[in-house]
Amino acid sequence: MAGFGVFTVVGSAFPFDCAVLSDPACASGPLSLSHHVHAATGVLPTAAVLASMVLLTLRWNAWGASLLTGACLGVTVLALAAVATGQLVGAVQRVQVTLIASWLVYVALRLLIADAPVRRARPQHVIEQGAGPAVLLSAGMAGASFHWDRVAGELSRGHRVTRFDRPGLGLSPAVPVPPTLYGEAARLAALAPAHPEQVTVVAHSVAAWHAEAFARLHPMRVSKLVLVNPTCFRWRRPRPSTLCRELGPWMPALGSTWGATALARVAGPAAHRMLTGVVDPRRVQVRGRVVAAVAGEWLARRDMAADLRRIRADHPLPDVPVTVISSGVRSRCRRRLAELLDAKLVRLPRCGRHVQMEDPGAIADTV
Repeated sequence: MAGFGVFTVVGSAFPFDCAVLSDPACASGPLSLSHHVHAATGVLPTAAVLASMVLLTLRWNAWGASLLTGACLGVTVLALAAVATGQLVGAVQRVQVTLIASWLVYVALRLLIADAPVRRARPQHVIEQGAGPAVLLSAGMAGASFHWDRVAGELSRGHRVTRFDRPGLGLSPAVPVPPTLYGEAARLAALAPAHPEQVTVVAHSVAAWHAEAFARLHPMRVSKLVLVNPTCFRWRRPRPSTLCRELGPWMPALGSTWGATALARVAGPAAHRMLTGVVDPRRVQVRGRVVAAVAGEWLARRDMAADLRRIRADHPLPDVPVTVISSGVRSRCRRRLAELLDAKLVRLPRCGRHVQMEDPGAIADTV
């Protein structure tokens, strides 16, 4: 199918000099390289699409595919005969192109409604170390578990520390559904120890929304919240975005394309170095699924903000200690968040956005 597309594009870029069948002078005059390239590529797209028809029909064993493949093969034989005799070539080619177009639509619809192949899914990437009271570390947007290496190293001396990569990020495989706030809260609940043991949740950036939702929805399972540079609402009354909701489900599929992989290989390491100030030691940023996962989380922000607003209205925050760590210049929105959550506000004016890599001791001391 890819060859069919490539050959068709190449053929359209190199046109004939003249009408081969209807212009008698065309055969006598000198012909350009473009003419010969078009003549050569005129056969290749048909051969490629016929090969795809036969292979996919044998694979699917469906009557619709068999019908279209048989009709197209028959019309192709008629097209060869028409070219040899010079009669009805245009009419036969139009029928052939119509059948090929119908085949493309059939393939698209079949792939759209077909059940996904049953595969053994790779588990989510989770790291546990140390022993003692439970601590759960959650990275922000585009973050990975290795960003918490230094924090986990300090905390694991007296705590059982769990860190993980969300789907598509770090070393975790992608999933075919966009992220939601309720889904991320459920993820934290699955990684936290079972009741009655409680967990301290340390969350960075947008993961602070996940941690707060988890605490409100599962109040008996949280002992403390530490929110590191939590993302602030940019909307006064956040509402779900129709455009983002429509685009979000496409992100996991786009992450497996060549284009996403090429973009990640070209821009991923440089962007990671620019945003975090450190080199990606595991080279996870060169994978297309990471680009798609970041885009999917960015598109899901408005829906998550709207869901968090509803959760705040319906579920009170449990009576547990909450600390908001704010780095850089003073942030009014983080001060307001600390007031909303009745939290202790810790300011680190000399730190950048990624406190977990610049001053891990501050987070460890807070925990």
